[in-house]
Amino acid sequence: MSRDTLDSSAPAGANTMDDIAATTSAAAATPLLQARGLCAGYGDFQALYGIDLQVNEGEAVAIIGANGAGKTTLLRTLAGQRPVTAGSLAFGGQVMTGQPAHHIAGAGIAMVPEGRKLFSSLSVEDNLLMGAYTRRPGPWTLERVYSLFPVLREFRLRYGTDLSGGQQQMVAVGRALMANPRLLLCDEISLGLAPVIVRDIYRALPAIRAEGLSIVLVEQDVGQALKVADRVICLQEGRVALEGTPAGLTREQISRAYFGV
Repeated sequence: MSRDTLDSSAPAGANTMDDIAATTSAAAATPLLQARGLCAGYGDFQALYGIDLQVNEGEAVAIIGANGAGKTTLLRTLAGQRPVTAGSLAFGGQVMTGQPAHHIAGAGIAMVPEGRKLFSSLSVEDNLLMGAYTRRPGPWTLERVYSLFPVLREFRLRYGTDLSGGQQQMVAVGRALMANPRLLLCDEISLGLAPVIVRDIYRALPAIRAEGLSIVLVEQDVGQALKVADRVICLQEGRVALEGTPAGLTREQISRAYFGV
């Protein structure tokens, strides 16, 4: 039977093959995360001005910029930790504007915060289990996290804050993965760590992305960001100053956007 026959024989109101193809194409084209005209701040201080941001399924987007550019505020706003004062935020086709952080986490956004923010009274393993409170189904379990970061298995009964800085960062990443998110927000995961530890953590990113996760990565190390990102966005004083692919941006363009010169 031909495609035309299938379409012509479909009952009234039924979806034809063209309808189904169009619906599938539209779904595939819909970004996982969409922020439009996003504004946010702290009381009377406005930190973000009309940010437009799109993250597709499986994509890694790096956010770079000087100190005070608004990078951390952007991640906190995406995670629901700061209120949206203007603009809109959508995730997975659902409106997230005005939703509390626990609702956004339940929808599939997890954050690795700057400074790790581990629970000092809990063991490594209990810190990891705290990430699973949303009970979202998915591939990330304790065993899977221990496979990604084998050193954590050895130290699983120690207090999380007794570990080295790099090991604590592994716990923070693992805790976020235990939420089985669709989008992982990483805020300065290399900050204050020795280069060898940074390399170990960044080596884990391909395995994380292989599970289909999208990543938004705030990173001061521009070179590191360019290596792992599909797209790069540079913020300057709360506004998008530059956006493009690592291959499509020159060092001069990035430098001008970063320093505002």
